[in-house]
Amino acid sequence: MYAALWRGLPGPWWVKVLILIVLMAAALYGLMFYVFPWVSQFIVPQEVTVGLPLPGAVPGA
Repeated sequence: MYAALWRGLPGPWWVKVLILIVLMAAALYGLMFYVFPWVSQFIVPQEVTVGLPLPGAVPGA
């Protein structure tokens, strides 16, 4: 897939690299300012459980 993307871009290799950098920056911008804030409405950080408590651990300590 990446080879097809590389072949589809116009210009010499340095222009292709520049275009890819701009595309990556646009994707990151879209994620940071539109997607992640929208998703954060559905995730409540206080209710996230990573794993089971360790045996012998004191709750609330």
